[in-house]
Amino acid sequence: MGFARTCSVALVGVDGVLVEVQADLEPGVAGFTLVGLPDKSLSESRDRVRAALVNSGVQWPQKKLTVGLSPASVPKGGSGFDLAVACAVLGAAERVDPRQLTELMMVGELGLDGRVRPVRGVLPAVLAAADAGYRQVVVPEQTASEAALVPGVAVLGVRTLRQLIALLSDEPPPDEEPAPAPEGASDLALAGLAVPGGGHAALLPAASHAPDLAQVAGQHAARRALEVAAAGRHHLFLKGPPGAGKTMLAERLPGLLPPLTSKESLEATAVHSVAGVLPPGQPLVSRPPYCAPHHSASMASLIGGGTGLPRPGAVSLAHHGVLFLDEAAECGARVLDALRQPLESGQVVVARANGMLRLPARLLLVLAANPCPCGRHGTTAGECECRPASVRRYRARLSGPLLDRVDLRVSVEPVSRSELLTGAGSAESTETVAARVAVARERAAARLAGTPWRTNSEVPGHELRTRWPLSSGALTDAEDDMERGFLTARGLDRVLRVAWTLADLAGRERPERRDVAAALELRTGISRGAPAGSRR
Repeated sequence: MGFARTCSVALVGVDGVLVEVQADLEPGVAGFTLVGLPDKSLSESRDRVRAALVNSGVQWPQKKLTVGLSPASVPKGGSGFDLAVACAVLGAAERVDPRQLTELMMVGELGLDGRVRPVRGVLPAVLAAADAGYRQVVVPEQTASEAALVPGVAVLGVRTLRQLIALLSDEPPPDEEPAPAPEGASDLALAGLAVPGGGHAALLPAASHAPDLAQVAGQHAARRALEVAAAGRHHLFLKGPPGAGKTMLAERLPGLLPPLTSKESLEATAVHSVAGVLPPGQPLVSRPPYCAPHHSASMASLIGGGTGLPRPGAVSLAHHGVLFLDEAAECGARVLDALRQPLESGQVVVARANGMLRLPARLLLVLAANPCPCGRHGTTAGECECRPASVRRYRARLSGPLLDRVDLRVSVEPVSRSELLTGAGSAESTETVAARVAVARERAAARLAGTPWRTNSEVPGHELRTRWPLSSGALTDAEDDMERGFLTARGLDRVLRVAWTLADLAGRERPERRDVAAALELRTGISRGAPAGSRR
């Protein structure tokens, strides 16, 4: 009787669960039994592993073979267990030393010819293995750079099963050539890293090709709101007629955000890796992601879901980045209201019959909508043809509880002819505004040092009112609005956070009354006598 064990990882959302892969060989009728709650794709690994071993020059054991995946209560799926199953079988058959397998974590799919093909979710799998104390991992060669992002882990990237067998047996590794491909064709092995239809999560292009804020003519109030949103990570609502530049402004917001920290990069990369939208050749997401799903997006695609255990949605793909919902009033009301919980907590808790999991969703939300169905209400571009009841119903699609979580609400007016024709080159560039944002972020980070928060939008209102009180009389206008019912308690907290961001941008030690007045104007659109754009 032969027995061997090794380790692999099952992904539950964006978290990895260590799975022990055990193989047992006993005398009896030759057969291959796979137990441990595998799904259909994992059950098919029996045929893939057998063919890969035979085509790698290994004789298949003619005994009763049982492979168990423990813990059996955790659902397991995908082809990433192939490599661990094959090595466990090799150890049980004493083709390799079983003791060498116990300290290895393996992830990878096997082709019938014995080649090791990449799979999605390598980064979160290696992170889970590192947290469990594993210091050696075996992954497909194409994903070795992604696995190497985890510090303190030795990564072995293999191209074929024959190569891995030689390394485990202390034999010279064979010289394996890449699989031939037609000229001009893409590498078919990389197909396992992408999900069909997963292109809705678009990472920003290289910095040299990123859209520049200098290309936006006019829109001084909206540009200022964009700067405040980036400096404090405040949610933003842009309302205006078609063609006023709402989408242009939103597309330039990620360029104003600072580069991701090491921790944020790993978190964002893990989500993109699991979702299958990590660009080939780019193992690390270092810039804030930008996700702009169509307004017809379903609840599952926006929040996360799918059959069985949920998959990351757009809110998770925009983790530490920007989620832009254009034509927000055309989105389903239930879909929009589902954003309320992740906007508050920074995560999505999805419950299904098969389990419940948490998905990260700390994002900067940008909503854009027209003022009415025809888009001309309140503008000089033409007479609005909508009935008052239609306008009310259209605006009511964005519920009060959702808008109460949006800090900045700005009206984007149509650009005048003079601004469009003569304003080219006079507007500030993304680089200039991003420098001010970076300084404001540094001021906030220095003030919040030693706390679990890094930006003003994350600080609870109680902490703002007690630990960092404002100057005397600064809250007079906000208190009046709260007495009149214009502000909720949550709204007051959000006004305080925006006021701190305005003070950071202006270089003041603490917000003054003019900062609170400007924050109220950015939230309500009602002038308080202090221009929102003043920085002095």
